[in-house]
Amino acid sequence: MHDNDNLTIERPTFVTHLECAMEGDHYAADQVHNLSKAGKPLLVRYDLAGVKKALTKDALAQRPGDMWRYRELLPVRKCKDIVSLGEVTTPLIRLPKLGAKLGGGEIIVKDEGRLPTGSFKARGLVMAVSMGKALGIKHMAMPTNGNAGAALAAYATSCGIKTTIFCPADTPEVNVSEIELQGATVYRVNGYIDDCGKIVGEGKAKVGWFDTSTLKEPYRIEGKKTMGLELAEQLGWDVPDVIFYPTGGGTGLIGMWKAFDELEKIGFIGSKRPRMVAVQASGCAPMVRAFEAGTEHATRWEDAHTIASGIRVPQAIGDFLILRAVRESKGFAIAVDDDKISSALSEVAREEGLLLCPEGAATYAAYKESLADGRVSKTDRVMLFNCATGLKYPLPPVTRTLDRHKPIDYSQF
Repeated sequence: MHDNDNLTIERPTFVTHLECAMEGDHYAADQVHNLSKAGKPLLVRYDLAGVKKALTKDALAQRPGDMWRYRELLPVRKCKDIVSLGEVTTPLIRLPKLGAKLGGGEIIVKDEGRLPTGSFKARGLVMAVSMGKALGIKHMAMPTNGNAGAALAAYATSCGIKTTIFCPADTPEVNVSEIELQGATVYRVNGYIDDCGKIVGEGKAKVGWFDTSTLKEPYRIEGKKTMGLELAEQLGWDVPDVIFYPTGGGTGLIGMWKAFDELEKIGFIGSKRPRMVAVQASGCAPMVRAFEAGTEHATRWEDAHTIASGIRVPQAIGDFLILRAVRESKGFAIAVDDDKISSALSEVAREEGLLLCPEGAATYAAYKESLADGRVSKTDRVMLFNCATGLKYPLPPVTRTLDRHKPIDYSQF
């Protein structure tokens, strides 16, 4: 086995068509698509009976440990179209001290901050860009709260695709800088991410770029679903009892739900499913409001604000898919305050030595709250998703000093 076998050995491909997530009508594979005729996301469909015959668990175990190991369940057909910066299998990190402290079940963090550009956005954007390359797209544009733009910039630059990216004016400086440095042209916009999305949409006809907004192209879901494929394999082809997922556009939650269905159909897992929990911030919680109201769609959240910028998405085009996954799994949607997010980030770092991003910290805060109010039981094995490295975000200042020229009071240490 060589480390790049997944990128260089041709595998059989099984994409049959694309399907409107709302209406179910079919669209041809291997053509450029954005939304369906109904204005809804398109889902990639596979000949899963063919995958079942072609792929075994043993064969998979012999492949290098990156997300391209699941080629039979991915849309990129030819090795020459794969764009990669090293999409490693991300680790599962146990939090035993906090589990004991809370008196709950096993707490596991899937740390997506280990991926290229430091976030789970790499999974979705590497697939979108690879398919863009395969389909001959020359210019891609997108709105971003930061991490998605960085991933698009990096992957597109690596294969020669031009990128134009729009972000809210208060996007963290490190994100804006890395987007520009990695080859994109980035603009700050005086609005939210959906305001940026309107600019991208309007420019599609005027500029001719491809709209790479969340769920407005079919392949980011396919990249994000590898979180579910990977998670099941890491757990010995089992799934956790509960998944807490930081939810903005919700591509990863939708993708994982799709992954579990496909894994069952190829015989890799059974019918057991984790309860999917959509975690949002109290200052921007459209999915929580819609879930509690029993509606299928979420109205726009006005005046959105939170320190967890990655989940500050006032309106998501995949709202009905998020809510379906949550309800079908018997899960729920929960919002947590910014002060609880900050406290959770500090608690995990100081107790377990794991630095979460604010969005990842929101999942731990949500777990604590859910354990306390009984929505999660003390025997549940829970999976928290840390979607980016905490090093991308502002950290608390340290002001303690020591003057080496003066007598040192060693009793203070």
